[in-house]
Amino acid sequence: MDAKILVIEDVPEMAQLVTMYLEKNGLTVTAVQSAELGLEELEKNTPDLIILDLNLPGMSGFDFLKKIRNEYKDTLPVMIVSARDADEDIITGLGIGADEFVTKPFSPRVLVARVEANLRRQAKTEAAAEATYEFGPYTVLLNSCVLKKDSAKIPLSTKEYEVLDYLIQNEGQTLTPDKIYSAVWKTQFGDITAVAVYIQRLRKKIEADPSNPKYLKTVFGQGYCFEKGTR
Repeated sequence: MDAKILVIEDVPEMAQLVTMYLEKNGLTVTAVQSAELGLEELEKNTPDLIILDLNLPGMSGFDFLKKIRNEYKDTLPVMIVSARDADEDIITGLGIGADEFVTKPFSPRVLVARVEANLRRQAKTEAAAEATYEFGPYTVLLNSCVLKKDSAKIPLSTKEYEVLDYLIQNEGQTLTPDKIYSAVWKTQFGDITAVAVYIQRLRKKIEADPSNPKYLKTVFGQGYCFEKGTR
């Protein structure tokens, strides 16, 4: 499973332990030591799940969770991992939006299993909530303009997504660069070589061999054609 995890933990040894076990299972991990640094990371890149300690320097884990639920995103999975095991803390954490509360000490293998279970559940929830289009290992979430490979998001710029979306809408048809440019850039005037640039960018992100594309094919002398292929 390939997904991005943000770990917010102020004890370096604990952060290293969690990071090591998650990375051993194919997850990409960014670890920070405060809620404030966690907010900065969220501005740069949206993770697929957050592991959050409560006793942090500066902003507490509770305040961080309240902030992202109120101002940022209410569907991003958050797992609290804390030594605080009082019923009141667990009830408060779940009440303000945590998806799970894990008390320390914990089994690293069990933690990884819970992370992966939350990721699978989130992927199914997102897919059920909106229209999707699937090809190979990829899923396009059409309402939110997101491309995923299995459960991991593939970062696309707005224009990359629009080019891909237009080609998918016209699956099996050969489209000239002029037609793609006019439809995506909303103008008939401009540098149509931009189409080739964006096709190459997309191939690098979704093709196993960009020089021999399976999905975004070139029709010599005519243009480009999207073919769904098989998984």
